[in-house]
Amino acid sequence: MSGLHNLAGFGPMMAITAGVVIGILGGAMPGISPSMAVAMLLPFTFGMSPTMGLVTLCAIYLASNYGGSITAVTINTPGTPSAVVTAFDGYPLAKSGRAGYGLGFSLVASIVGGFVGIIILVCFSAPLAEVALKFWPAEYFSLAILGLTTVASLGGGKWLESLIAVVFGLLVNTVGLDHVSGASRFTFGALKLYDGFSLVPALIGLFALSEVFANVEEGNFAPFKSVDANISEWPSLKTYWAHKWGMLRGGIIGTIIGIFPGAGGTIASFIAYDVAKRCSKHPEEFGHGSLEGVTAAESSNSSSVGGALVPLLTLGIPGSASTAVLIGALMVHELRPGPELFTKNPEIVYTLFSSLFVANIVLLILGTLGSKLWIKVTKVPKSVLYPMIFAFSIIGSYAVRSSVFDVGVCVAFGIIGWILSKYNYPSSPIVLGLVLGTLLETNLQMTLVMDGPAMFFERPLSAVLLILSALSLAVPAYRDFKKSRELKKQG
Repeated sequence: MSGLHNLAGFGPMMAITAGVVIGILGGAMPGISPSMAVAMLLPFTFGMSPTMGLVTLCAIYLASNYGGSITAVTINTPGTPSAVVTAFDGYPLAKSGRAGYGLGFSLVASIVGGFVGIIILVCFSAPLAEVALKFWPAEYFSLAILGLTTVASLGGGKWLESLIAVVFGLLVNTVGLDHVSGASRFTFGALKLYDGFSLVPALIGLFALSEVFANVEEGNFAPFKSVDANISEWPSLKTYWAHKWGMLRGGIIGTIIGIFPGAGGTIASFIAYDVAKRCSKHPEEFGHGSLEGVTAAESSNSSSVGGALVPLLTLGIPGSASTAVLIGALMVHELRPGPELFTKNPEIVYTLFSSLFVANIVLLILGTLGSKLWIKVTKVPKSVLYPMIFAFSIIGSYAVRSSVFDVGVCVAFGIIGWILSKYNYPSSPIVLGLVLGTLLETNLQMTLVMDGPAMFFERPLSAVLLILSALSLAVPAYRDFKKSRELKKQG
């Protein structure tokens, strides 16, 4: 109640609303990740009180996770890395004339997932942080392996192609300096390669430019089907209610993954998407416009915000890149994140908790009012849209580090994605390899140096995660084997 009382007034509500608007716009712009949006606005909060500065930045963080889904659904250009998974089914919905369903479910699932994450943050932050603190490198390695096994589902049944793609992503991730030893790998003496390939330009190239290149090659400038087919059709409350358990499941998964430092919304989206597909009665629809897929992706990446704030506030450990920026914001205002924050500055903590609830409601209102505008993207002629996507991709790639090299990375990955699509290789596993590569490699090396390979199986949680990884690959493989045997018998 004290926290809500601190938000009463024109100033705090304007700060939250401005944060939500900036977050939506920042998330919708390719190349502007949630952490970048928070970092860019950080200097503007220096003149605010510590409480209002933190509230504004957290509103930006929360809203930017939803904002990335807007362009992911309408033009297959994920505004944020975690929105890549939303594009798997959101864009096919838009192409088939159901863009309203894609945008509607991305918004509502984000809101529900956000509330799940915030409630868990408020009620269980301390005990959940203690669990995450007990994770050793062996557990992080096993978690990364479990994430990589989702390649079985992301490939849509193309086992060999998906495996090649994910290995390619892992290999690309090794370019640069070794995170443990500091040795340079595959840099060929080029200083620009010492930092490796930036993730955001690679994602923009794989998903945005490759689509442009493929359509230009085919001469595909016909308008989207959604322009002439019920573009204003939106889901009913009954339709939303039918997917309530999927939203809750994605919210819980996203929160749990978000608590683990370094995991973040992207990994949460991949894992939640894979779980949703395995639990679905219609797994064949995933990748072709499944509402369950959009629901899982958006509810999980939004709920990861609440999860990432758990280790930040209770232990002073950033759960994501955005919360790492928030640590800087706290320190600028002479606040030290950790257990002392709850005892010395409880008014800030509880005002932040309250502001997250308010920001989520503001996001629902602004998202609903603005959705009619977002969907008009599909009315833009492709002869205009493709050059715009290309231009935004180049600008977004340059904005990441103000580097022309990143622009070249974006174009190069666009060409790679275009070539892969011509030979029916999925791009999604490449992203998975890029996202999980560092987590996998660093924790593998640390475990081998500290304890040796036996530690992966001696620690119970690590062993359980590895067993689940093996089962997640073995079960679909066995099903395919049985199916092929039945087809041979029938043949």
